[in-house]
Amino acid sequence: MNPISSGTNANLTRRDFIKAAGLGGAGLAVLPGATLQGAEAGGKKLVMALVGGAHIHTPNYVNILKGRADVSVKYVWDHDLARAAKWAKVLGARVVDDDGHIWNDREVVGVVICSETDRHHGLVLAAAQAGKHMFVEKPLGVNSQESYAMAAAIEKAGVLFTTGYFMRTQPHILFLKQQVEQANFGKITRVQGSNCHNGSLGGWFDTDWRWMADPKIAGVGAFGDLGTHSLDILMWLCGGIASVAADIKIVTGRYPGCDESGEALMKFKNGVTGTLAAGWVDLAEPVPLLISGTEGHAVVFQDQLYYRTNKVLGADGKAPWTQLPAALPPPMEMFVNAVAGQPGMALVSPAEAAARVSVMEAMYHAAHDHRWAKPA
Repeated sequence: MNPISSGTNANLTRRDFIKAAGLGGAGLAVLPGATLQGAEAGGKKLVMALVGGAHIHTPNYVNILKGRADVSVKYVWDHDLARAAKWAKVLGARVVDDDGHIWNDREVVGVVICSETDRHHGLVLAAAQAGKHMFVEKPLGVNSQESYAMAAAIEKAGVLFTTGYFMRTQPHILFLKQQVEQANFGKITRVQGSNCHNGSLGGWFDTDWRWMADPKIAGVGAFGDLGTHSLDILMWLCGGIASVAADIKIVTGRYPGCDESGEALMKFKNGVTGTLAAGWVDLAEPVPLLISGTEGHAVVFQDQLYYRTNKVLGADGKAPWTQLPAALPPPMEMFVNAVAGQPGMALVSPAEAAARVSVMEAMYHAAHDHRWAKPA
């Protein structure tokens, strides 16, 4: 996908989300927001499996699964048997060297796929064929072709699906989604999204997560890794994207061939103009989101929302806006809740997940070819 060769708590930043998990073994803590249901009330446990434990967010997901009394993780598979054994020990699960054991076991109702991104395609198609509900870490695939094929297979199987776009659970994002739907911005003219941290500067991907800085395996570098979160929010707020241009580059060269920073310009199908910035070489990220329209303006600054519109009483933009909805549970919690039969969970659809990959792929092509590009 990269031709340039280059929370648990819903209010956590991605950096805090990673730090919150820790990397210990049996001593992993249960994170805030864990739901104890089902088995606690004498119900039957949901039998699940961890399929790949390569992703940097795996510790968080393991914490959530381990912290639920209504879940039993029966199997852990990973092509790296040592890594499989590590997570199996924490979860009290059985290591299998053939993922076929998982697909053929009717007792397993759902799987959590946290493998390297280039392995998603085969694993997701197998899970769909076996009728397993699935949480698949983002991005869905390494390119649009594979991602749309996975989305079609998931939809045909009729199984539950979501991915790790945890920004959708944050109170200020939920509030702005409501305000957009209520037309309190008037005609939106422009939006800006930014998601940056110091991953390259801090050597986050030097050891355990090294594959994430290899675009051949991850499909993207820093821009795509972090940018997909903000891209999801911008598309969630403003809809589909018609064309993109981008500048994506290597900065420090710490991870050879891996881009570390980028910015894209987007033309949304509804006429909104958007920009997206993302990377691993930023010391701070003070303004992750801005929305501007003919009748309203909002900016998130230092985790505070400033909102101005004549359509909402008191929204004068002079002080942080605090009338926000409650945070939603983390995506993994909502996935397990949905598998348990709880209605109304805010799951990301397979089509949405595939569309984000398609737009990001177009951004990398645009940067490589120095031209506007259209998503597939």
